Amino acid sequence: MNKIIQFGEGGFLRGFADWMVQICNEKTSWDGQVTVVQPIPKGMCDMLTAADCNYTHICRGLEGVEEKKITCISRCVKPYDDFDAYLKLAEEKDYRFILSNTTEAGIVFDERNKLTDTPASSFPGKLTQLLLKRYQLELPGFVFLPCELIDKNGENLKKCVLQYADLWELGDGFKSWIQTENIFCNTLVDRINTGCPDPAEPLLNASEYFHLWVIEGYADLFREFPLDQCGLNVILTDNLEMYRTRKVRILNGAHTSTVLYGLLEGLETVKDCIDDPKMNAHLQSCIFEEIIPTLDLPREELEAYARDVLTRFANPYIRHLLSSIALNSVSKFKVRVLPSILEYIKRYGKMPKYLLISFAKLIEFYRTDRTNDDPEVTAFMKTASVAEILANTGLWGEDLGFLTDEVNQYVDPSCR
Repeated sequence: MNKIIQFGEGGFLRGFADWMVQICNEKTSWDGQVTVVQPIPKGMCDMLTAADCNYTHICRGLEGVEEKKITCISRCVKPYDDFDAYLKLAEEKDYRFILSNTTEAGIVFDERNKLTDTPASSFPGKLTQLLLKRYQLELPGFVFLPCELIDKNGENLKKCVLQYADLWELGDGFKSWIQTENIFCNTLVDRINTGCPDPAEPLLNASEYFHLWVIEGYADLFREFPLDQCGLNVILTDNLEMYRTRKVRILNGAHTSTVLYGLLEGLETVKDCIDDPKMNAHLQSCIFEEIIPTLDLPREELEAYARDVLTRFANPYIRHLLSSIALNSVSKFKVRVLPSILEYIKRYGKMPKYLLISFAKLIEFYRTDRTNDDPEVTAFMKTASVAEILANTGLWGEDLGFLTDEVNQYVDPSCR
């Protein structure tokens, strides 16, 4: 039996990692069993326990509807109710993997945490308490697969643990054991979980079909956890950054290059943009003609990913409001779209028409009263000229004045 400790019992982990463990169990002889640790005082563990930790997960999209019974969770542990039971997990030598999803704010170091807390309030603090017990028992370390949506999540988790080791004066031996006997993998996760579709069945969980788990891990990871044998979209790599760039430039870049244009056209959702011929054509031109040519993964792989993105955007079960995505659009444009514009110019010596149209629509939208951004950014964008906006190094990190003539031709004359 392969045992997993999982920090978090929310819809994402149950519809992502646990769904994958279930498929692994069904398609191989792996036999993974998950022990869920509730990382906060209030959660769903009582409800899971009452249902023998079984629930149904539904995948829904253009591909159809598919239900799967999830039975791989064996039990739940609540550190705030029974701290001793939590520490006792360290005694079971069969535990090998630790999964987590404690939100983007979960992997943080809080110097107010004490070793004597029962438990420490932060996730890394709780984890350090468990790891110390494991070390004292002279048992093997773990492989960490954090699913928090932050860059270098594994490295940051390890850094926090070592900070607690210093704060609590746990000694060089413990710190050396953390470094040499535990593996902290950076990961990239992607799946939209749409929550419970039926209030009468609160454990019922639903998501889109698409899923992606990129793991920057050691060469033998799949020998220990055979995710590659199950037809799952799981990638083991020594360079996660390529896949993060692919996601930011194609998926997030497609959103950001389309959202404000769509709002100006009177559309409400991402699916509306797919269904609208004008916006769909703009979106596809941005992705296939101007974003993909700036990326270094194989063209076929990039195009396949882009087609998956468009299928996700068209999912009738997901109502993704453009107004929600429009939050802080200037900073998003800088990170998600501007690098594609600059790389396209660098590689091809010409201007990317459709991405610059998106830039023009960004400026037009900020002339309206519908923005949701930093007040100073909003005030500047509303009154400055196109040339002043593009030359503002505080917004873009560099002077983009060389784009002024090109962007100006796409901006509505009333907004210049």
